Amino acid sequence: MALQKTASGKVDKRTKEYKEMVERAKKARAAQKKAKSKPTIKKSTSAAKRRSDGKLDQRTKAGKEAAARMAKARKAKGSLKNRIKRLFK
Repeated sequence: MALQKTASGKVDKRTKEYKEMVERAKKARAAQKKAKSKPTIKKSTSAAKRRSDGKLDQRTKAGKEAAARMAKARKAKGSLKNRIKRLFK
């Protein structure tokens, strides 16, 4: 049903329809705020465990493998071949 308007053309705030619309909007804003406040947790494809602070737990087998891969990548980053590649980008 259409919202009733006053003589000046504004929405009549005393009507039942207006009050229902305001209540629905209030609920929608609360739901939107609740959804926004939830942290998004990215799921990793590997089985590497993470500590409570979000860092990789290197005590596990998967953590040790990941740390080895990262060390290898850091070492390769400084290689002569890659340094030359970066120079000519």
